[in-house]
Amino acid sequence: MIKKFLAVSAMLLCSAVVVAAERFPETLNITYVKAPFNIQAIVMKNQGLLEKAFERDGVQVHWVPIKAGINQMQAMAAGRLDMAVAMNTSTILIANGAGNRIDIIDGVAKPAKLFSLMATKDIRNVTDLKGKKVAGPKGTVLHHLLIAALDANGMTEKDVELISMNLPASLATLSSGRAQAALLNAAGVDAAKQAGAHELVNAQGLVPVTLVLAARAEFAKDYPEVVKRVSRINREALRWARENPDQALTMAAQELQITKQQAQDLFDKMGYYEKFTVSDVKDLEETQSFLVKHGLMQKSVDVQSLLGHVQP
Repeated sequence: MIKKFLAVSAMLLCSAVVVAAERFPETLNITYVKAPFNIQAIVMKNQGLLEKAFERDGVQVHWVPIKAGINQMQAMAAGRLDMAVAMNTSTILIANGAGNRIDIIDGVAKPAKLFSLMATKDIRNVTDLKGKKVAGPKGTVLHHLLIAALDANGMTEKDVELISMNLPASLATLSSGRAQAALLNAAGVDAAKQAGAHELVNAQGLVPVTLVLAARAEFAKDYPEVVKRVSRINREALRWARENPDQALTMAAQELQITKQQAQDLFDKMGYYEKFTVSDVKDLEETQSFLVKHGLMQKSVDVQSLLGHVQP
C-alpha cells in the first residue's frame, strides 16, 4: 500500500513538473513590422512559422501591425503586446527608464545606413535647420539621430521645431513643404529623394542603430520557453532567407510593394545579425548615457538586467 502511494505521489510530482515546464499562454501577441526591411518577420509571417511552432501547444499567434517604437512601448505597458519582432534599443532604454520593463531577447539587424535626416534643397547642412520644422517620431532611434546630429553641430533640440508624427506622415509633410526636414528610413528615404529632398546625415558612425527581438519583461519571465522558441524561429527565418535569396527577396518585394532591386539594396544594407555581443552591450551603455544626458530617458537602468533572456 505504501509502495503504491509513493508510486502515485511520484507520478503526480512528475506530472506537476512537466505541466510547469510546458506552461504556455493562450495567445502570443507579437508585432508585424516590415520596415525598414525586416526579412525575418516577413518570412515568419508569410510561411506561418510561429503558427506551426506553437500549434501543438494551443497558442494562437496574433500578429499586431504596430510600427512606431513608441506605440509598441505603450502597447507593452498596457499588456496588449507580448513581443516585438524588431524594436530599436533606444526605444527599449527609454521605456525601461520610464518603468516600462522590456527585455532584449535576440539580435535582428544594424541598419544605420538606412536611417536618415532628410531635408529640402535650400537646407544644405544641419546648421541651416535652426528655427526650421523637422518631422519625425519622438522617442525613437530617429529622434536620437536628430539630437546627435544637432549636438555634433553645436546645436540642441531647442534650435528646431520637432513635429512628432509617424514615418508616412513625416514623408508627406516634408514632400508638401510643411516641414524643411524629416526623419526617415529605408523606402521613405528613397521616396524623399524622388520628391527632391536630399540626405543631410545618416546614422552611420553617429548613433548605434540596433534592432532586436524584444519581449515584455513579465511575459518573458512567465513564458521563457515561448521567447526561446520565437528566438529560434527568428534565426531560422534569417537562415532561410540567406539560403534562398531569390524567394526571400520576391516575397519581401511583394510585401513592401517595392521592386526586387530595391529589395536587394535594402537587404544588403540591413546588417542582419543574431547574437547579442559584448560590443552591443557597450553600445547600449553609451546610448543610455546619451539619452539621459539629453533628457530623452528619465533615469538610468542596469543594462545587464535587460539581458536576462538573451539567447546564446
